[in-house]
Amino acid sequence: MYIVPIAWLYVALMMAVAEATHSNGTILGAVITFVLYGVAPIVLVMYVMGAPTRRRAIKAREAAELAAAHSTAPDAGGETAADPVPPVREKP
Repeated sequence: MYIVPIAWLYVALMMAVAEATHSNGTILGAVITFVLYGVAPIVLVMYVMGAPTRRRAIKAREAAELAAAHSTAPDAGGETAADPVPPVREKP
């Protein structure tokens, strides 16, 4: 799954190296080439490719919260249990 982004970054890096070593090229042009042709598209593609995974994680988290809210366990409310025997006060 990650072979295409890695290959694209390699190609963009080679383009940047060619830009930097060319007689009319500059280092700034090479950096801009690498960022605009390499990093920016890869970040966008990886974000879009990760959308289904993020959506599944959100649904799973919501389902877990819903199950915890509707649990019939005696201590499911998240509150501490009350003392079974109230403390005895001494008479003054």
